[in-house]
Amino acid sequence: MSLSTWVVACADGLEGLLAQECTDIGASVIRQEPSAVWVEGDLRTAYNLCLWSRLASRVYKPLFKLNSASPDEMYAEALDYPWHELFDLDKTFAVRAVATRGVVCHTQYMALRLKDAIVDCFRQHTGERPNIDPKASDINLHVLIQPESITISLDMSGESLHRRGYRRMIGEAPLKETLAAAILRQAGWPNNDFQALIDPMCGSGTFLTEAALMYGDVAPGLMRDYFGFLAWEGHDQAVWEACWQEARQRQQQGQTKAWPIIQGYDADPDALLAAQKNCQAAGIAQFVELGLQDLSQLPNKPAHYGLLVTNPPYGERLGEDDTAIYTYKAVGRLARERLGGWQAAVLAAKIEHADALGFEHLHTQKLRNGDLNVFVRHGKIQTVPVLAPHRFVEVKGQTPVEAEAFANRLRKNIQHSYKQAQREGVYCYRVYDADLPEFNVAIDVYGDVLHVQEYAPPKIIDPEKAANRFKLALQVIRHIFGLHRDKVFIKVRAQQKGTQQYERLNQRNKYHEVQEGKARLLVNLTDYLDTGLFLDHRPIRTKIAQQVQNKSFLNLFAYTCSASLHAALGGAIKTVSVDLSNTYLNWGKRNFALNGLAETQHQFIEADVMSWLAQCKESFDVIFIDPPTFSNSKKIHGVFDVQRDHVELLTLAMRLLKPHGICYFSTNFKRFELQQDAMNYLKLHEISHETIGFDYKRNAKIHRCWQVDYVDNE
Repeated sequence: MSLSTWVVACADGLEGLLAQECTDIGASVIRQEPSAVWVEGDLRTAYNLCLWSRLASRVYKPLFKLNSASPDEMYAEALDYPWHELFDLDKTFAVRAVATRGVVCHTQYMALRLKDAIVDCFRQHTGERPNIDPKASDINLHVLIQPESITISLDMSGESLHRRGYRRMIGEAPLKETLAAAILRQAGWPNNDFQALIDPMCGSGTFLTEAALMYGDVAPGLMRDYFGFLAWEGHDQAVWEACWQEARQRQQQGQTKAWPIIQGYDADPDALLAAQKNCQAAGIAQFVELGLQDLSQLPNKPAHYGLLVTNPPYGERLGEDDTAIYTYKAVGRLARERLGGWQAAVLAAKIEHADALGFEHLHTQKLRNGDLNVFVRHGKIQTVPVLAPHRFVEVKGQTPVEAEAFANRLRKNIQHSYKQAQREGVYCYRVYDADLPEFNVAIDVYGDVLHVQEYAPPKIIDPEKAANRFKLALQVIRHIFGLHRDKVFIKVRAQQKGTQQYERLNQRNKYHEVQEGKARLLVNLTDYLDTGLFLDHRPIRTKIAQQVQNKSFLNLFAYTCSASLHAALGGAIKTVSVDLSNTYLNWGKRNFALNGLAETQHQFIEADVMSWLAQCKESFDVIFIDPPTFSNSKKIHGVFDVQRDHVELLTLAMRLLKPHGICYFSTNFKRFELQQDAMNYLKLHEISHETIGFDYKRNAKIHRCWQVDYVDNE
């Protein structure tokens, strides 16, 4: 067979990989251009490019080229071309015109002029005209318009080669098959001694399917029933059948060899069903393990060395960018905890999302997925060190005499608290709470930083004296804890009066990541009076996490949804978080994303709790209620007052509790009086002592908590 020139097209950024693939298939590379590789080879080579290329979008046979971009000159040249020798009258055809970057022209008009020339050519030679079918044509012609030239080609592939033929169901924002294959190829799959591959957010299973096809030596075009060359008069059926039969033999041989572990998971049942259908259609279902679970359940590595590859739901893809970066943080952290030593390849819409992964950086690819620019971070997954409560080391120096008692108390508290924190695995706790009246501050540890709140002094105290005393306290705090000032965050906490509510303090929107039990949470140490995490409720959150396995959980006045997060990580099959503030609910969503929890089984409802309870028809196994002392938000009618309204609140909430369920009610209103006589149908057992952690024993009235059950009348 004689040699011909072929143009193999691809997505931007894949030219180098494609050139190597063309060489592997048997073509001789002539040159690379943006989005294309020019090669030389015989007809068998062209067939194999269509059959075996995993990276190409199309394969073209150039017919002629004009050193002009004039539509009329193209028409004249095309009129003289023997189109009647290219395909028969009984075949339909279509023309597609594209212009390279920077070329301004009317591509549809150029396509129309070529159609006119082809029709007129047929009329001149046969007296008849061929039919045009823009949707399902037998012959497809391609017009490439460049600044000073036009190239007319026959599309040998017919339709894009990314259409393998196995996709039975399409998930949300699907990944192109050619892009998936390119990412896998760049990562070294399957020739890099990988013993396993995991996609923890597999969607419709494109990575899994392409990985299995690559390992099994299955030609990606083997499942297609149409190629553009089949209607071409230059087509050689015998050569094509030989290529196809060889591909079939290689497929059969590939199924007999030892296979690596290939696993995929997703939290969306519909996505997982799509993955199952697509794997079955591709004939590789027996080699792929699929499971319904979210990212938080990423398994420990099933083999010593493998590849993590995934396409997380990034913002531009799904329309919500707010939580995307926290999902990437979760991917990176969970990978380091469970897949240390593996390689990774992860897609991202923004480079900062890729950076959030925290992998040892090998390289980053900039590619296109449809109309979107994407980045692919290739890296090594480092093993994460074992986390332990931060040990603060005092900076040696002289303590002012007037603060000696304060310094001694801090030293004592730190020593005791650290031992307890180590014993219980606690990373955030209160270490001092106005233990000495003259040093009226609260000091909270959040990992390796401090949150210091000054209680506003009584009016009888001289303001200047109070300010000097607070400066002295800060000096001692930094000295005793051994911290620079940028590790100490300071606020003043005044007593609320009447209908006052705490307002936002700053607009920095800077969040600090901390750990509590299995959960990673975001705290804001600057913008709000409270940080987003009530430390005194740590024991009740732990208690809830231990009781929700395979149960449903309702969190009322959810705030930043930390209790819901613990419930979800504890195995709750569903959580519902209700709060009036969309700001806090979005904070909660970020907390969930940070822990690799999809929103599929978790609801965040912005509503007035009392109104929502009155309308809710669901029931729950576990309910947690932690209302504010009062609320006069414009989003509700009137004012919520916990003392006045708690009977109605509990009545409405208990209506949603399943038989043998558990309800917890808590309040930090110091003058609260439970109206038990008004709720004789309920059994209220105070468990406050069980819900006060070691760090609040000095202030055991920080909150009160009850377990609420229905009275057993039997």
